[in-house]
Amino acid sequence: MHDDNLTADRPTFVSHLECGLTGERYEADRLHGLSRVGRPLLVRYDLDAVRSALSKDKLAARPADLWRYRELLPVRRRENIISLGETVTPIVPLDTIARECGASALLVKDEGRLPTGSFKARGLVMALSMAKELGVTAIAMPTNGNAGAAAAAYASRAGIDAVIFCPADTPEINVREIAAQGARVYRVDGRIDDCGKLVAQGVKERGWFDLSTLKEPYRIEGKKTMGLELAEQLGWQLPDVIFYPTGGGTGLIGMWKAFDELEALGWIGSERPRMVAVQAEGCAPIVRAFEEGARHARRWEDSHTIAMGIRVPQAVGDFLILDAVRASGGFAMAVSDAAIGEAVEDAGRKDGLLLCPEGGATLAAYRKARADGLVRAEDRVMLFNCATGLKYPLPDLSRTLTTNAIDWAAL
Repeated sequence: MHDDNLTADRPTFVSHLECGLTGERYEADRLHGLSRVGRPLLVRYDLDAVRSALSKDKLAARPADLWRYRELLPVRRRENIISLGETVTPIVPLDTIARECGASALLVKDEGRLPTGSFKARGLVMALSMAKELGVTAIAMPTNGNAGAAAAAYASRAGIDAVIFCPADTPEINVREIAAQGARVYRVDGRIDDCGKLVAQGVKERGWFDLSTLKEPYRIEGKKTMGLELAEQLGWQLPDVIFYPTGGGTGLIGMWKAFDELEALGWIGSERPRMVAVQAEGCAPIVRAFEEGARHARRWEDSHTIAMGIRVPQAVGDFLILDAVRASGGFAMAVSDAAIGEAVEDAGRKDGLLLCPEGGATLAAYRKARADGLVRAEDRVMLFNCATGLKYPLPDLSRTLTTNAIDWAAL
């Protein structure tokens, strides 16, 4: 069942944009990058008007997709909405692992069910829809893999030219996926922030629009839907703890923003989950800044991890991540690649859910937090699996049979 808000053009409820650091206001309906002080812009809404226009009952009657939250999203005109079927993603319990940890429940929000197989679809469908609405004809961005794949797919859908730069050791499937979905993709001898520098040069030389993480305002708004969706799925009762794989941190920032907006609508109270920013030991700038009590994170040199999606040496929204973690009473935690690999293997073998390495990092961090007494057995905990594990190299554990001499007792 559709309602008129989804099928007709209407004024957006966006009131303005503001700098996440200084609060300086910026006009809506204009193409923006970073604020004047080089920090992310946040989209603000007339939440009183949203409250009058949208109810929980009206929301419940809508199709189960990302666009059900349109009053809290920035796109003005229906013809600018691009979509590849951004479905509501399931919450999957890890019952066996929960029992092993002595926990009453352990839940995973499985974002691998989204288009292009990752939660990057949420941010990029919004960023590209707004790019289309604001007249952008060519975008460029750096990627560790999944964001580039989503950007390529939605840019193709929107008729926007896309140029993607990725580190040379980006998983092969991601590089080929980006090209298959219409973007020009270049392997770069460096890390993702080196790729970002090339994008910045290309903006000056070629006039591309920079779609890098948090360097435009709307990817946060797409990722915000994780928080809106999670709250609705749990009957408007938020989890006690959220473990989130943190590279650029858009999703953590977006969920924190979503919870504030839901409280302003009167749909949830003031309680918040403890937000846990999960990083890899080989690239943990947010963890280091958290432990040092710093508001900004220094660049992490010589970064390395099997969880490529969280190999981000320096994040432009570092202070927003750290603010959310601290305000929630949460923490930042780094885990080893060995623990990540073990978590991926255990979730698949014991509970049948194939995690990506970044999702495995959240399970590894949960186990570590339980062992350290940072999370209680009775806490309702939500892990985020940000992509399907099928997009990553898997070990070949198969065996070979000779059909004319099978030892059935050994099978």
